[in-house]
Amino acid sequence: MRVLAIETSCDDTAAAVLDASGVRSSVVASQDAVHAKYGGVVPELASRQHILAIVPTIERALARAELTLDDIEGVAATHGPGLVGSLLVGLQAAKGIALQRDLPFVGVNHLEGHLLAVLLDRPVAFPFVGLLVSGGHTSLYVVEAPGAYRQLARTRDDAAGEAFDKAAKMLGLGYPGGRVVDELARDGNPTAVRFPRAHLKSGGWDFSFSGVKTAVRQYLIDDGSAALPDVCASFQEAVVDMLVNPTLAAARALGVSRVVVAGGVSANSRLRARMTELGGEAGLDVAFPPLAYCTDNAAMIGYAGRIRLLRGERDALTLNAAATLPVGVERGA
Repeated sequence: MRVLAIETSCDDTAAAVLDASGVRSSVVASQDAVHAKYGGVVPELASRQHILAIVPTIERALARAELTLDDIEGVAATHGPGLVGSLLVGLQAAKGIALQRDLPFVGVNHLEGHLLAVLLDRPVAFPFVGLLVSGGHTSLYVVEAPGAYRQLARTRDDAAGEAFDKAAKMLGLGYPGGRVVDELARDGNPTAVRFPRAHLKSGGWDFSFSGVKTAVRQYLIDDGSAALPDVCASFQEAVVDMLVNPTLAAARALGVSRVVVAGGVSANSRLRARMTELGGEAGLDVAFPPLAYCTDNAAMIGYAGRIRLLRGERDALTLNAAATLPVGVERGA
């Protein structure tokens, strides 16, 4: 089945085409330049940019796949979680195509797309422990199979990616800041500044990043004498420690031998190195999606959606966008 997939949950307009051979095309139109001067995503601007970009992005995805809409056999689109104004643009475009062409349609949970993105590049046996870490989400799951997810832990406050971006803003690095912090940290000393690591006594494997974010602010007020690369490396090391340790502890406690790290922050070079190193020492197989599929993209939505379509699942064209949508819950209109 050839599937056209659309993703517009936040500030990236994305479209992809998938079939039995894999990803035929994947196109992402970034809005970074639009939001940079505001230091973060402005929802109203994001939805307006999606309106401008959605048709050209779909057209580019079809052209790169060397196909037309006549060749498409099913349509999938993100319907949550995310910014409702942004979600509606992609969702309505997908439903419009499905209606006009009498094609089967499914809505896909954005989080499910991230958890399965690794399968676009390599096989990973089930079950696995999935760490989903991005600007809006930081959660830990057991993934038993496509469609079968159990949440183990979540952040109690900020998402890890949000902490990266806020720290970068305090350091004057602009938006989005996660990539810049990662780049500067490569030349820094991760032990130069001792930033705190949150350990939640009653939270199991839950995460918390508000403390380390506040610690960066306080350090800049009280001292701030360390070189910028050292501050970046020290902050990054603290965040990575707080992601790696609970994830590996959960995998060991559950007796699961495979760990998958997904979401935008999974592109962070230090997280990839530390999770692979310590996971290997613990006898765990650690996998990451390719960098192109770490950040928001439609290929991951197409992968999850194609599985549902092949199972015969369909969503009504009344399916609405959902700002919050826990992964694995029953979907409805």
